[in-house]
Amino acid sequence: MLDCSKVPVSEIQVPEKFNIAQEIFDRNLESGRGDKTALLYRDEQVTYQQMLHRSNRIGNALKSLGVEQEDRVMLLLFDCPEAIYSMLGAMKMGAVPFPVSTMTVPEEYEYFLNDSRAKVLIVDEKLLPLIDPIRKNCKHLKHVVVVGQPRDGELGYAEITAAASPEMDPAETNKDDMAFWLYSSGTTGRPKGIVHLHHDMVYTSEAWYVRWMKGSPSDVLYSAAKLFFGFGTANSLFFSLWAGSTTVLVPERPTPDVFVQTIDKYKLTFACAAPTIYAGVLRVEGLERYDLSSVRAAVSAGEALPRPIYDEWERRFGIQLLEGLGSSDVELDYCQNRPGESKPGTVGRIVEGYEGKIVDENGEPVPPGEVGELLIKGDSAPAFYWNKHELTKRTVLGEWFRTGDTVYQDEDGYIHYVGRADDVFKSSGIWVSPAEVEGVLVAHEKVVEAGVVGLPDKDGLIKTAAFVVLEPGVEPSEALVEELKDFVREKLVSHKVPRQVKFVSSLPRTATGKIQRYKLRQQG
Repeated sequence: MLDCSKVPVSEIQVPEKFNIAQEIFDRNLESGRGDKTALLYRDEQVTYQQMLHRSNRIGNALKSLGVEQEDRVMLLLFDCPEAIYSMLGAMKMGAVPFPVSTMTVPEEYEYFLNDSRAKVLIVDEKLLPLIDPIRKNCKHLKHVVVVGQPRDGELGYAEITAAASPEMDPAETNKDDMAFWLYSSGTTGRPKGIVHLHHDMVYTSEAWYVRWMKGSPSDVLYSAAKLFFGFGTANSLFFSLWAGSTTVLVPERPTPDVFVQTIDKYKLTFACAAPTIYAGVLRVEGLERYDLSSVRAAVSAGEALPRPIYDEWERRFGIQLLEGLGSSDVELDYCQNRPGESKPGTVGRIVEGYEGKIVDENGEPVPPGEVGELLIKGDSAPAFYWNKHELTKRTVLGEWFRTGDTVYQDEDGYIHYVGRADDVFKSSGIWVSPAEVEGVLVAHEKVVEAGVVGLPDKDGLIKTAAFVVLEPGVEPSEALVEELKDFVREKLVSHKVPRQVKFVSSLPRTATGKIQRYKLRQQG
């Protein structure tokens, strides 16, 4: 078992021969947590010892199917125990698993399978109709394993794991071997395969969860973000299990109602969600029936957290929402507010074990208070993007990773999020942060959500435009357009006031809840 407790995160020495899945099991079983609950799913409880055996079974089953070291295994699963077992079992036997969204289209699955050259697909029976139209186009795919009822030509997950041994030695992986991939959520177009190595999650788990957020075996953690994206994989799998905590999986869509029901049922201590969930909780009917008092940390990430939502959570529940900023590329929130040190309106400070610098368009550091792009240095930055050499060269600059986040740092060292480098725009020659304008709009009593972009006016000049989702029962009108413009005008300078306000039924979002502003620009 790797002892990380005696040195700073940046000085942790991971041995050359190292397997992250084996390390997770070793640190729990050798610490006497074999009989401790690792996973809660519906009314099922799974101990760390049971998780080890079940992960070994799917690892051995994959071996029997001819899967070898570095072969890719695609997971198209709802959040369920089999998803955890498959990730851990595949990594332990040396394969490279990658979870993908359950909410996309067949053409996207064809892209994932062909881009990765996955040899095996593990899929929920309910999602098979999404694979049927494209299966014949995936020449590298050899086996389809079904969680549920298999059809002719498919393998049953339950059957192949029941026939496999619960004992398995780990593959002789190197710390710098590929461990797992994540496909980005596609805020700007085609998803990219992010390659993570076996040593990466030592640093993220220890830095963010154990050191910064004080995660421990006593925590019960739930992430509204699903396992198929970085926020979910990190929290529900790596962080929780690394520290010996209990992780809660919920297969249903993460609505605000499901979120509060999950907190109440499992007495969560650690909850993670996007701002849209936290905003929705405030409108849950009969909210007073649910007990949220067990929560010691409520992490908000994925998009900017509007100040009114932060204030209302603190007023009603006595809970400070801990806003952070991170990415699947680095696989943690590299900026994070933490309990007792939260500064609303910021994404916190750079977490222990990582370094950050804010630079201008020439790569030169900017002084405090000045906006620039955030670069991050840390051992979990992506090794490379699969099949995307030019993107890798533009993004990974030696030891530094270009986050694409535009930010500034205040006098207290807290980071203020401005927007994505490709989302911020100039209006009247001055930079506009979509997140800032959106934060003002959602503070209006008639607005549920807002997405802000720059659109050309009749003269071709870029002006601020807002796409607004109204509260149920509120009718769009020209009078309301002017009311919203006046509302923003009272709080922001003139060039940030929307010249156009368009009412829409919903905002285009990625599976992880991020606004796809490029689609709003296309709609405009």
